Amino acid sequence: MTISSSLNAGVAGLASNASRLAAISDNIANSATHGYKRVETDFQSMVMSSRGGNYAAGGVRVETQRLIDQGGSLVATSNATDLAVRGRGFLPVAKATDVEGGNGASQMFLTTTGSFRTDASGYLRTQSGLMLLGWPALADGTVPTYPRDTVDGLEPVQINVNQFSGEPTTRMTLGVNLPATETYAGSTGDPLELSVEYYDNLGRSENVKITYTPTVPDNGTSNEWNMVLEDTARPGEIIGEYVLSFDASRTSGGTLANVSTTSGGTYDPATGSLIVEVAGGPIEINIGKPGESSGLTQLSDSFAPLNISKDGSPVGNMTSVEVDEAGVVYAFFDTGITRPIYQVPLVDLPNPNGMVALDKQTYMPSPESGSYFLWNAGDGPTGDIVAFALEESATDVASELTDMIQTQRAYSSNAKVIQTVDEMLQETTNIKR
Repeated sequence: MTISSSLNAGVAGLASNASRLAAISDNIANSATHGYKRVETDFQSMVMSSRGGNYAAGGVRVETQRLIDQGGSLVATSNATDLAVRGRGFLPVAKATDVEGGNGASQMFLTTTGSFRTDASGYLRTQSGLMLLGWPALADGTVPTYPRDTVDGLEPVQINVNQFSGEPTTRMTLGVNLPATETYAGSTGDPLELSVEYYDNLGRSENVKITYTPTVPDNGTSNEWNMVLEDTARPGEIIGEYVLSFDASRTSGGTLANVSTTSGGTYDPATGSLIVEVAGGPIEINIGKPGESSGLTQLSDSFAPLNISKDGSPVGNMTSVEVDEAGVVYAFFDTGITRPIYQVPLVDLPNPNGMVALDKQTYMPSPESGSYFLWNAGDGPTGDIVAFALEESATDVASELTDMIQTQRAYSSNAKVIQTVDEMLQETTNIKR
């Protein structure tokens, strides 16, 4: 019994060290694989008898575990859509075969890095066929509220690099100084004109033509102007008319005192804005609040457009995309416009090492890993997303070579035990009666 247990223990030692060598082989083979997580081997003794006159060897048992929560260092690249997670969290991806097959919602897999590039359909995918998942943004660049404990709402990130895009103008800000001398008695009363460009719903350029006509009194000064707005898309049609009165006091001189509406949208003194209807829809125009100098002013003798701004953009061609630390995917257009088009979340689990390891450095949540939650990158326990970077393998080749030497010695020693037991059994069979 004791000799047999010694033989069994030696065989168990050989099998266990062979398993450890297999793990070491995998680690070394993937020492250059981006995002690879090393496998660790753990030996556990088996005790058959701990007391008494006869001792029976129990042998050894081996267990392996992939250390998914341990990452490698980051290395810089030249591709804007090479992504790596810095800290806790995983990128959600899907298999290209599932997406292209159209078999309903694609199953979510997790990875910590990937070299994503656009394919013929514009999807961001790796050479191994993994597509990056994200939440699509609305036309205004905001990302709606999606559930965080399910994959509902996630879809493959698709970049239409050659698409045209434009944004209509919905807001304007007028920072214009009107000459106070034009409201003095005896002035010519000539109107002053200003055109402000805007973009319609089809990306075409139009103008809001603004005419400022001073009120010239018989004596003294009026500090009053008549402002008329016209839309070049509808020639000859007045879209707004307002009477502007300016303050002449020592503390607020030159600022708006009052705005009365003749036609068009009503002026709101709380916001300093009025709304006019152009051919494509309403535009909010900010002319400043009463008593503030950020909008229309009346000072000195010069007509000066000082601060005129607007939103919207002409039609432009998308040229590139980048991903920021929060996982927001931005599209860049040749008109200088930048627009958010997706947000890539980071997935976190209570026990990352409990996930099921699959090919291509991907992992799948399991009951042992716990329920996952989708965070905005940088929020909660998660780290951030680094663009122009890839995660190197977590394998330390020097450490693996050292472990390989130890494994070889242990394997040889177990083989020696089996040889010794064999010789002892041979001696037993040679005993003569």
